[in-house]
Amino acid sequence: MRDDSRSENSPHPDVWTGRATNRFQWLLALSGAACLALGIKLAVDSAWTSGIVPLVMSVVGCIAAGLLVLFGTLAFVHVALRVDADALEVRCGHIGVPRRRIPLSHVAGAEFAPLVTPCHWGGWGYRWRPEKGTAVVVRRGEGVVLRLWDGHTFTITVDNAETAVRVIRDRLRPSTPGPV
Repeated sequence: MRDDSRSENSPHPDVWTGRATNRFQWLLALSGAACLALGIKLAVDSAWTSGIVPLVMSVVGCIAAGLLVLFGTLAFVHVALRVDADALEVRCGHIGVPRRRIPLSHVAGAEFAPLVTPCHWGGWGYRWRPEKGTAVVVRRGEGVVLRLWDGHTFTITVDNAETAVRVIRDRLRPSTPGPV
Protein backbone atom coordinates (compact mmCIF):
# COMPACT_ATOMS: atom_id res chain seq x y z
CA MET A 1 0.00 0.00 0.00
CA ARG A 2 1.16 3.47 -0.71
CA ASP A 3 -0.31 6.93 -0.65
CA ASP A 4 0.74 8.98 -3.67
CA SER A 5 0.53 12.74 -3.46
CA ARG A 6 1.26 15.16 -6.24
CA SER A 7 0.41 18.23 -4.20
CA GLU A 8 2.31 18.68 -0.97
CA ASN A 9 -0.05 21.40 0.32
CA SER A 10 -3.35 19.59 -0.26
CA PRO A 11 -4.94 17.81 2.72
CA HIS A 12 -5.50 14.70 0.58
CA PRO A 13 -3.42 13.19 -2.18
CA ASP A 14 -4.42 13.85 -5.80
CA VAL A 15 -4.22 10.11 -6.44
CA TRP A 16 -4.51 7.49 -3.73
CA THR A 17 -3.42 3.95 -4.50
CA GLY A 18 -3.62 0.81 -2.45
CA ARG A 19 -3.45 -2.91 -2.98
CA ALA A 20 -3.97 -6.24 -1.33
CA THR A 21 -2.04 -9.43 -2.04
CA ASN A 22 -2.68 -13.09 -1.36
CA ARG A 23 0.57 -15.02 -1.24
CA PHE A 24 -1.27 -18.33 -0.81
CA GLN A 25 -2.51 -18.09 -4.39
CA TRP A 26 1.06 -18.49 -5.61
CA LEU A 27 0.85 -22.08 -4.32
CA LEU A 28 -2.32 -22.64 -6.35
CA ALA A 29 -0.59 -21.16 -9.41
CA LEU A 30 2.30 -23.55 -8.81
CA SER A 31 -0.10 -26.52 -8.77
CA GLY A 32 -1.57 -25.26 -12.08
CA ALA A 33 1.93 -25.08 -13.56
CA ALA A 34 2.64 -28.62 -12.32
CA CYS A 35 -0.56 -29.91 -13.96
CA LEU A 36 0.40 -28.15 -17.19
CA ALA A 37 3.88 -29.68 -17.05
CA LEU A 38 2.37 -33.13 -16.51
CA GLY A 39 0.21 -32.69 -19.61
CA ILE A 40 3.23 -31.67 -21.66
CA LYS A 41 5.29 -34.58 -20.32
CA LEU A 42 2.51 -37.02 -21.20
CA ALA A 43 2.30 -35.59 -24.71
CA VAL A 44 6.05 -35.74 -25.33
CA ASP A 45 7.12 -38.88 -23.51
CA SER A 46 4.24 -41.30 -23.33
CA ALA A 47 4.51 -45.04 -22.98
CA TRP A 48 0.77 -45.68 -22.78
CA THR A 49 -0.25 -49.02 -24.26
CA SER A 50 -4.00 -48.67 -23.78
CA GLY A 51 -4.58 -46.56 -26.90
CA ILE A 52 -4.44 -43.06 -28.24
CA VAL A 53 -7.85 -41.86 -26.98
CA PRO A 54 -7.04 -42.16 -23.25
CA LEU A 55 -3.66 -40.51 -23.87
CA VAL A 56 -5.20 -37.56 -25.75
CA MET A 57 -7.88 -37.16 -23.08
CA SER A 58 -5.23 -37.15 -20.35
CA VAL A 59 -2.99 -34.66 -22.15
CA VAL A 60 -5.83 -32.28 -23.01
CA GLY A 61 -7.29 -32.58 -19.50
CA CYS A 62 -3.99 -31.86 -17.77
CA ILE A 63 -3.15 -28.93 -20.04
CA ALA A 64 -6.64 -27.41 -19.81
CA ALA A 65 -6.82 -27.81 -16.03
CA GLY A 66 -3.28 -26.46 -15.63
CA LEU A 67 -3.96 -23.37 -17.75
CA LEU A 68 -7.28 -22.72 -16.01
CA VAL A 69 -5.78 -22.96 -12.52
CA LEU A 70 -2.59 -21.10 -13.45
CA PHE A 71 -4.22 -18.12 -15.14
CA GLY A 72 -7.25 -18.11 -12.84
CA THR A 73 -5.08 -17.78 -9.75
CA LEU A 74 -2.57 -15.34 -11.25
CA ALA A 75 -5.45 -13.05 -12.22
CA PHE A 76 -6.40 -12.71 -8.55
CA VAL A 77 -3.08 -12.87 -6.72
CA HIS A 78 -3.49 -9.16 -5.96
CA VAL A 79 -5.89 -6.28 -6.45
CA ALA A 80 -4.96 -2.63 -6.95
CA LEU A 81 -7.25 0.28 -6.13
CA ARG A 82 -6.67 3.76 -7.55
CA VAL A 83 -8.75 6.75 -6.49
CA ASP A 84 -8.37 10.07 -8.29
CA ALA A 85 -10.54 13.19 -8.45
CA ASP A 86 -13.06 11.66 -10.89
CA ALA A 87 -13.23 7.92 -10.36
CA LEU A 88 -11.90 4.85 -8.69
CA GLU A 89 -10.40 2.00 -10.61
CA VAL A 90 -9.97 -1.59 -9.51
CA ARG A 91 -7.47 -3.78 -11.36
CA CYS A 92 -6.75 -7.42 -10.68
CA GLY A 93 -3.63 -9.49 -11.17
CA HIS A 94 -0.49 -8.70 -13.10
CA ILE A 95 -2.15 -7.60 -16.32
CA GLY A 96 -4.93 -5.64 -14.65
CA VAL A 97 -7.84 -7.75 -15.88
CA PRO A 98 -10.58 -7.82 -14.87
CA ARG A 99 -10.75 -4.08 -14.39
CA ARG A 100 -13.61 -1.89 -13.24
CA ARG A 101 -13.77 1.89 -13.32
CA ILE A 102 -16.47 3.55 -11.21
CA PRO A 103 -17.00 7.30 -11.61
CA LEU A 104 -17.31 8.99 -8.22
CA SER A 105 -20.58 10.49 -9.46
CA HIS A 106 -22.02 6.93 -9.28
CA VAL A 107 -20.94 6.46 -5.64
CA ALA A 108 -23.43 7.34 -2.88
CA GLY A 109 -21.12 6.44 -0.01
CA ALA A 110 -18.13 4.43 1.19
CA GLU A 111 -17.78 2.35 4.33
CA PHE A 112 -14.90 0.60 6.04
CA ALA A 113 -15.32 -3.16 6.41
CA PRO A 114 -12.97 -4.49 9.12
CA LEU A 115 -13.32 -8.10 7.91
CA VAL A 116 -14.06 -9.26 4.38
CA THR A 117 -13.65 -13.00 3.95
CA PRO A 118 -13.58 -15.17 0.82
CA CYS A 119 -15.91 -17.54 2.67
CA HIS A 120 -18.71 -14.92 2.73
CA TRP A 121 -18.35 -14.33 -1.00
CA GLY A 122 -17.95 -17.92 -2.18
CA GLY A 123 -14.18 -17.80 -2.69
CA TRP A 124 -11.46 -15.57 -4.06
CA GLY A 125 -11.82 -13.50 -7.18
CA TYR A 126 -14.40 -11.27 -8.79
CA ARG A 127 -17.65 -12.29 -7.12
CA TRP A 128 -21.33 -11.48 -7.41
CA ARG A 129 -24.03 -12.47 -4.97
CA PRO A 130 -27.56 -11.17 -5.44
CA GLU A 131 -28.08 -10.45 -1.74
CA LYS A 132 -24.64 -8.84 -1.20
CA GLY A 133 -23.60 -7.19 -4.47
CA THR A 134 -20.26 -7.45 -6.26
CA ALA A 135 -16.81 -7.86 -4.76
CA VAL A 136 -13.15 -8.31 -5.58
CA VAL A 137 -11.77 -10.51 -2.82
CA VAL A 138 -8.12 -11.59 -2.88
CA ARG A 139 -7.59 -12.23 0.82
CA ARG A 140 -9.23 -12.16 4.22
CA GLY A 141 -9.02 -8.77 5.89
CA GLU A 142 -10.11 -5.17 5.72
CA GLY A 143 -11.89 -3.70 2.74
CA VAL A 144 -13.93 -0.89 1.26
CA VAL A 145 -17.67 -1.17 0.63
CA LEU A 146 -19.02 1.28 -1.91
CA ARG A 147 -22.73 2.07 -1.98
CA LEU A 148 -23.66 3.00 -5.53
CA TRP A 149 -26.56 5.27 -6.50
CA ASP A 150 -28.27 2.40 -8.35
CA GLY A 151 -28.66 0.51 -5.04
CA HIS A 152 -25.83 -1.96 -5.61
CA THR A 153 -22.71 -2.38 -3.52
CA PHE A 154 -19.14 -3.03 -4.58
CA THR A 155 -16.62 -4.42 -2.07
CA ILE A 156 -12.84 -4.44 -2.52
CA THR A 157 -10.25 -5.98 -0.21
CA VAL A 158 -7.41 -3.49 0.11
CA ASP A 159 -4.76 -2.68 2.69
CA ASN A 160 -5.28 0.58 4.58
CA ALA A 161 -8.98 0.55 3.70
CA GLU A 162 -9.80 3.20 6.33
CA THR A 163 -7.65 5.73 4.48
CA ALA A 164 -9.24 4.75 1.17
CA VAL A 165 -12.71 5.31 2.65
CA ARG A 166 -11.67 8.71 4.01
CA VAL A 167 -10.26 9.77 0.62
CA ILE A 168 -13.37 8.57 -1.22
CA ARG A 169 -15.74 10.28 1.22
CA ASP A 170 -13.82 13.56 0.94
CA ARG A 171 -14.15 13.44 -2.83
CA LEU A 172 -17.87 12.74 -2.62
CA ARG A 173 -18.55 15.89 -0.61
CA PRO A 174 -19.52 18.81 -2.78
CA SER A 175 -16.88 21.48 -2.55
CA THR A 176 -18.20 24.73 -1.19
CA PRO A 177 -16.60 27.93 -2.38
CA GLY A 178 -14.66 29.85 0.22
CA PRO A 179 -15.28 33.50 1.15
CA VAL A 180 -14.65 35.90 -1.67
